[in-house]
Amino acid sequence: MAQGSSKKVITKEDWEKKLNDVKIRKEDMNKLVMNFLVTEGYVDAAEKFRMESGTEPDIDLATITDRMAVKKAVQCGNVEDAIEKVNDLNPEILDTNPQLFFHLQQQRLIELIRNGKVEEALEFAQEELAPRGEENQSFLEELERTVALLAFEDVSNCPVGELLDMSQRLKTASEVNAAILTSQSHEKDPKLPSLLKMLVWAQNQLDEKAVYPRINDLSTAKLEDPSIS
Repeated sequence: MAQGSSKKVITKEDWEKKLNDVKIRKEDMNKLVMNFLVTEGYVDAAEKFRMESGTEPDIDLATITDRMAVKKAVQCGNVEDAIEKVNDLNPEILDTNPQLFFHLQQQRLIELIRNGKVEEALEFAQEELAPRGEENQSFLEELERTVALLAFEDVSNCPVGELLDMSQRLKTASEVNAAILTSQSHEKDPKLPSLLKMLVWAQNQLDEKAVYPRINDLSTAKLEDPSIS
């Protein structure tokens, strides 16, 4: 009997037997790993995995290096360099994605403010960002939030001070990374984390109907013995 309920109880032995009946091809598992390495930009690991497993990536591994260079430039605050690198990769990426281009320009403004270049920041905001704000209300609101940084000598007391956090650079870098992947006809997010989320969701659904060996630690995938009283 399950704990004070009519839930079905599945023993670890029965559960493992059912799992063993599910046949998953090694090639499919390898493709999942390669997809993760390529999407996340682990070019050296992807090359080594290709050699060891014979799994071919669905894009040229050389493009990963270029993509990671763009991402690193944004993360380091070198936004002009990042924009130049994106245009070298594919000029259409920014031409067809006005939101991404605005966010990169916004990040340039943030870096100017971070470096105390007040006059240059105001001029850049007026010449490069204000015209885009006139065309798009959400751009205008983001611009106003960013310019508000200039009103505070101590940004720790600024209500939008988080724009100067590293997390803002990472957010912009992630957006650029996704756009480059999309331009290469590649998924912008790796499949493996999505499958793990599906596993957690499925277990939560099953919890309502049965007591069974759960995977509580995704890093080990160890099946826990169901608690039965």
